[in-house]
Amino acid sequence: METTDAFVGLTCVDCGETFDAEETTHRCPECGGILDPEYDYEDVDLTREDLESRRFDSMWRYEELLPFPREAAVSMDEGATQLVECPKLADEMGVGRVLFKDEGRNPTGTFKDRGQTAAITAAVQHGATDVALNSAGNAGQSAAAYAARADLQSHVFLPSRAGFTNKAMVNVHGGDMTVVEGRIGDAGAAYADAMEEHDDWYSVKTFVTPYRHEGKKTMLYELVEQNDWEVPDAVVYPTGGGVGLVGMHKGAKELRELGLTDEIPSMYAAQSSGCAPVVEAFEEGKDVHEVWETPDTICGGIEIPDPGASPLILDALRESDGGAVATSDEDILDSAVAVAQQEGLEMGATCAAAASGAWELARRGEFDDDDTVVLLNTGAGNKDDDVLRSHLMSKGV
Repeated sequence: METTDAFVGLTCVDCGETFDAEETTHRCPECGGILDPEYDYEDVDLTREDLESRRFDSMWRYEELLPFPREAAVSMDEGATQLVECPKLADEMGVGRVLFKDEGRNPTGTFKDRGQTAAITAAVQHGATDVALNSAGNAGQSAAAYAARADLQSHVFLPSRAGFTNKAMVNVHGGDMTVVEGRIGDAGAAYADAMEEHDDWYSVKTFVTPYRHEGKKTMLYELVEQNDWEVPDAVVYPTGGGVGLVGMHKGAKELRELGLTDEIPSMYAAQSSGCAPVVEAFEEGKDVHEVWETPDTICGGIEIPDPGASPLILDALRESDGGAVATSDEDILDSAVAVAQQEGLEMGATCAAAASGAWELARRGEFDDDDTVVLLNTGAGNKDDDVLRSHLMSKGV
């Protein structure tokens, strides 16, 4: 494998064993736990000046803190997304600043591209010919795109409720798509059955591959650098599987470890009240979630009733002195419309849980009046234009 100097292997978050990344590809061979890329930070020679001298053109500008060098990456210049000031939202929330990290400007319109560039790069390094995953929608589209870029075949399992755009673009990218009646869990069961039949397929599924959350930590690097190296007080993140939240928390700790920053931001998980297993576990002081028995939300991207990495999510919330908040679908869709009409910025319906959650946290007095709050917009508004327009029409607009 072609790896970066500081990357030393994959460490299991459960048993603590470290494995050679060339030989170990997915879950821990000892206990089945999630593997996390590990680095020798003493081998990382990176300063603020180094980064400021580089073009702000891709997440791979942070290659010293990624497993693979930029030259080896299967990349479409993902990352380097805008951080937009939102003064009207700041006034309404009663905080110093609201910043909008717009991941909708990635190649396939979502932050999933950050994870898939790393995961597909790993697949290529391991000699894969086929990659597979189940997805609520966006990750499947992204995987199909990056697999096409790498001349790999993709096998994508989507629930029937996945958006039209996701389904269409999996086909357009040449992916082998299976649409399964039901929800994300039903698509997951079909994926698992297929993986048993095809032992040559390489999984790029969340927290099965060690590399998707690793790619997403670059969102934190960018927003801190874009904010003139000032760490924001809070990051509010629309949470289903929590991959990006876990990745960003890791990234914040890495910048502090390297002396590039002194603090970490408080991380907040925002969910729909129709499917809020992380919020429930956080509020009840639990270390792991209980499965949400009857998920019921229009926000399909965060309708994850059984998030397998909830211990990592909950650790990140508590270590960062953050929290968790759930709001109704009505509030979430209203928030997407409010952001569009007040600031001109387009949020996906699911993504607007971050805005709705931030408003609710502000109402609860969670933020100080001089705080800087970052809203993570994980996907473009046109992914859900039919949902947002239907919501407007239901209000007689």
